[in-house]
Amino acid sequence: MFKNLLSLFVISALSVSVHAHGYVQDIVSGSTHYTGYLPYQDPYYNPVPQRIVRPVPGNGPVTDLSLIDVQCNGYSAGGVVGSSPAPIYATVAAGSNLALNWTTWPDSHIGPMITYMARAPSDITKWVPGTSAVWFKVAQSGKDSSGKWAATDILTANKSIYTFTIPPKLKAGQYIVRHEIIALHAAYTYPGAQVYPSCIQIQVTGSGTALPTSFVSFPGAYTATTPGIVYDAYSNTGAYPIPGPAV
Repeated sequence: MFKNLLSLFVISALSVSVHAHGYVQDIVSGSTHYTGYLPYQDPYYNPVPQRIVRPVPGNGPVTDLSLIDVQCNGYSAGGVVGSSPAPIYATVAAGSNLALNWTTWPDSHIGPMITYMARAPSDITKWVPGTSAVWFKVAQSGKDSSGKWAATDILTANKSIYTFTIPPKLKAGQYIVRHEIIALHAAYTYPGAQVYPSCIQIQVTGSGTALPTSFVSFPGAYTATTPGIVYDAYSNTGAYPIPGPAV
């Protein structure tokens, strides 16, 4: 299965030009493969391919944490709020894994990888969270005890594939998965930390009834004073304080 997974990712990667920075280019749920939104290809097709990932303007970061852009890497120019909804979604069982394949990630862009979810109150293909506090954290990885960073050390060792688990007792429904890398190579001052979020639309199935009781907003979850946002990754040799709430 894992060999087939890698083959799917390699085939998709060959069709994408290599750029600096990056974004999620593929998603695998069980035996189902989804191509992510490809900002340097998809807008030029007619019709635009249907994706489960909300559109991103490119492979660049968000550094102003007060902008709605930090939510899904959408851009606020032209009246776009956060990022426009994608036309379809993936169906995923609670307790199962999602494997996310990043484009080639620069070695210098060290930092944490963090995953949030938000439950859609209505049709996810039309829902925009705006600035509401609807996001809860489900996974995070920063710097391990040996000094290796989630990005890029561990991500590169895993062939650019990041895997996380949908909470097994999560109530069924439609959710946005907000997954990000925060690159810290210039985070010694603000603005400096580079946020690279991707938003993936899913339908969670199962008999679970659990929902979180604590939520954050984007923008709002991170500010210039949030631990881990202003951080000199080269002079600090101890543990890294991952931004945002607890998982």
